This record gives sequence, structure tokens and C-alpha cells, in this order.
Amino acid sequence: MVADLIRDSTIGQIINYLSAGRLLPYEDQREGFAVPSHFSLKPSASSSDASTLCGDAKDQKKVSGAVTPSTVFTRENTLVLDGKLEEIDIRLDEEKNQLDPNIVGWYDDNDQDNPKNWSRAKRAFVAFLISLMTFTMYIGSAIYTPSIPGIMEEFNVSLTHATLGLTLYVLGYGIGPMFLSPLQELAVFGRNSIYMASLFLFIIFQIPIFTATNIQTILAFRFITGFFGSPALATGGASMGDIYPARQLAYVVGIWAIGAVCGPVFGPVIGGFAAQANGWRWPQYELIWLSAFSFIVLMLLLPETYEPTILLKRAQRLRKLTGNQQLMSQIEKDTEGETVAQVLQEALLRPFVLAMEPALMFANVYLGFVYAIFYLWFEAFPLVFTDIYHFDLGLSGLPFLGFSVSAAITYTCYALYQRYHFQPRSDRAKAEGHELPPEARLEIGLIASIFIPTSLFIFGFTSKESIPWIVPIIGAALYLPGIYINFQSILMYVTSAYPSYGASVLAGNDLFRSTIASVFPLFGRTFFVNLGLGPGSALLAGISLALMPVFWSLLKWGHILRRRSKYT
Repeated sequence: MVADLIRDSTIGQIINYLSAGRLLPYEDQREGFAVPSHFSLKPSASSSDASTLCGDAKDQKKVSGAVTPSTVFTRENTLVLDGKLEEIDIRLDEEKNQLDPNIVGWYDDNDQDNPKNWSRAKRAFVAFLISLMTFTMYIGSAIYTPSIPGIMEEFNVSLTHATLGLTLYVLGYGIGPMFLSPLQELAVFGRNSIYMASLFLFIIFQIPIFTATNIQTILAFRFITGFFGSPALATGGASMGDIYPARQLAYVVGIWAIGAVCGPVFGPVIGGFAAQANGWRWPQYELIWLSAFSFIVLMLLLPETYEPTILLKRAQRLRKLTGNQQLMSQIEKDTEGETVAQVLQEALLRPFVLAMEPALMFANVYLGFVYAIFYLWFEAFPLVFTDIYHFDLGLSGLPFLGFSVSAAITYTCYALYQRYHFQPRSDRAKAEGHELPPEARLEIGLIASIFIPTSLFIFGFTSKESIPWIVPIIGAALYLPGIYINFQSILMYVTSAYPSYGASVLAGNDLFRSTIASVFPLFGRTFFVNLGLGPGSALLAGISLALMPVFWSLLKWGHILRRRSKYT
């Protein structure tokens, strides 16, 4: 397993390429590899030849006949033919999916290059690496907040001006996926090349921040680092979908989401004591240490997970091995004749087009508001725990740990819901010959939404010196089930409703929630100071309650909106 991980990592791919497959070889690069008979050097089979092989495939969906021992590969079906009379159920697309022996797919049902065939341990380790990358990027947002007082003092700027460093980072990782994530849906790039290139730039562009001699440099490079840190935040869930079957996806995306939630939670905790002891630059040192460590580990051990990219590279190797230049992966066939500019244009425009879909737009805006309140608390917590309860800079970050405790409890409950309620419903639906609609994913999110106003009311009206500090911490921690389960239900909904465009859909979602969330910290302190913690929290709770009927409307009528889309 370790050898395969290293071979499929970015470093392993470079070594394999430079050594022409002598080091860290694939199965088809090893001596003695038996090339499937129909992949040997020969003229391309014409459509008529393929039709002859299958009989008159246009006029029948099932064919029977004698076939030679070989394996025919398509993206939709892997047909393992063992020399016997077989009855084969063939799904045909009359325009482009004639049975073609030159289409390169998986060698068999247990092909270990297929990420969904990896061992449980290998998949779990890769999921951990993706979560580590996500955590590293998300912690970069809130780890900046303990630096704000020091930046204000050193550069003589206002609180709002200094807080722009948080806002611009969040805005950057909202905009970035609209341009970077679609590139991950191009087989020529795949997931890893974009992950690693952007993570490298994320590290490099942190250097001007902690060496800055003016506030303008800090703000500019906080936006740039947010931009290049964005692919992991937007498409980590899509990477999970590459390696886990749909039945298990909710559980592993749930674990990935904990990394996404705990990043902002641990940022003030990790950065607070460093800023208090050594000044505002030290939290930024911590961020570059963590991201550099993640970069090294991921470069060595994170394998490519995107199926079209893996099959594209396999097709390239087989063309070199056999000399048969007609061999191609399905994605190469699908894009044959298209220019690079056309492919890039479609990939880059798709997230913006999808973001305008009515069902997606509401889901994105709603989650954006929920997410924005979470970031608004980065400004409310100092008011409560520094001004009211007199915590110092280091201790003022510790109340955020309440979110990590409630995250663990919430995930456990969510996993039990999936195991004992949602999955049995899904199995019963399949037994009856149909699938549960994607809107079924929203049910638990609607129920969990009640935690949001409840948490706001408790936090706002118990933040008083006469009430022990643990009470507002518990009140704030109750927000976590609301944001976490909403996050889960909406992300599972949008990816289930638009399964072929996971990265683009998640990029649009990241744009909306991050853009909305980026603005809220700018007026957070003024908002709570002018209105008061209680009334301000009550106003936010009222807005969240007003949005719940709209959430219910999406649950009830979302299928009508989806039916009008050409992308679903």
C-alpha cells in the first residue's frame, strides 16, 4: 500500500516520469505485463466493426454470441468476457458510445488503480490527508484574529482596517475555487496537480505577510493566500467522492467537514498564546510551519483520486507500450476535436452558470448566512470573554474549544442518523425500484436549523458578568449542530442533485458562503456594541427563523426547480 501511495503521489509521478517507468512502475510498465489482445498494434476498429462484434447493437439492447477471451473496456461498463456464451446488457448511446475496443478502462472489477477498489486502510489514510489539507487552509483564516491588536498598534490602523486581513482571506478562498476547482475536472490536471501547485503558492505568499512593513502588504497577501488555499476547501468533498461509494460518502464527508469546522475553531486557540507571548507575527509563523509540513506529507503520500486522470495516464502508457495510437480514455474520446481553449472555457464558466440555478442559489445563500454568523462570533467572543469576563489574549481563544466538543457529539449523532434512519430508507426505496430524491438529504438540515436561533438567544442573553462564563460557552457550542448539519445536508444535496459537476457545484457554494461570511466580521464589533449582545443576537436569530420556511420550500419543491435544469 505504501509503495502505491508514493508512486501515485506528486513526487512519485515525477520519479516515474523521469525514470521512464523503471522506478515506481505501474503494472503495465513491469516486465512481463500481458497486454490485452485488442490493445495490440493494429488499425482502429471502425464503428461497423464494433457493430459486427456485438451484432446489430442499434436494434437490440441484449446480444449473445461467441467471443474471444479478452476484456472490453468502457467508462460506463466493464465487460469481462471469459470465452463462453454470455448474455450482455449493453447501454448504448447511439451518437458516441459504440462498443469500442480502443477505449481504455479498468482492467477488471478488482483493478487496484481504481480508487474505489482501494483497501479500507488506504482509503481511510487518503481521507485523513485530504482532511489535513482542509484543516490547514481553514485554520489560516481565524489564526489571524489574535494578530489584529498587534497589527493595530504597530501600523496605527483602526480595528476595521486590521480586520480586513480576515475578511480578504475568506473572500479569497471564496473566489479562488471559481477559477481553480474547475481545472480539477480536466483530466489533464486532475486533483493533485492543482492541490499541490496551489498549496506551494499558499506557502510562498505567506512570507511577505510576516515580513511586512506596512498594512497594505499584509492585506494584499492575505487575499492571495486565501485564493491559492481554496481548492482544498471547495473540492475536498469531491475528492472523498472519488474514493468512497455513495453508500459511505455521507460518513466520510462528515469527517472531512469536522476538519473544515475545527480549522476556524482552533485558529484563535493556537494563535492566541503565540501572539500574547511573541507578538502578532508569530501566529503567521505557526501557519507557515503547519502548511509546509502538510505540503511535504501530501507531496510524498497523497495519490491522484480523479478517475478520468488516472485512465488518461493509463491510456498514454499503453499507447507508448503498444504503439497503438488509437487507444484513448473515455474523456479523451469525449473531448476529441475540442481545442484546449474550448475545454478551459467550458470548465471555467460552468461554476458561474451552475451558481445561478435556483435550487443551488438558495442552498448557497442560506449556508452563507449560517457560515457568516459563525465568523461574526470571532468579533463577539472578545467582547464577551475579554471585556466582560476579563480573559487575557491567550485565554480568550479557549472558549472556541466548546465548538470542538459539540462537533464530536454532533458527528456521532449524524452518523447514527445515517446508519439507522437514512440508509434503511434508501435501501427500501431501491428495493421498490426507485431512488430517494436528493431533497431527502435536506430533512435533517431543516430539523437542525432550530439549534441556530436557540444558540444565539442563549449566548446573547447570558453573556453577563453575573452569569458564569461557562453558560455562554455552552450556548455558543449549540450553534455547532446547526452549522455542521446544515453544511452536511446542503453539500450532500447539491452534489447528489448535480453528480457530474461536483467540483463546480462546490466551488459555487464556497463562493457564496465565503463572500457573505467575509463581510460580517467587518461590522461585527460595531454591530454588537451598538445593539447590545442580547438584541443583536436576537436580530440574527429572527433572520434565521425567517429563513426556515424557505428551507422547507426547497425541501418540498426543489425537485421542480431541478427538473428545469439541463445540468441535473
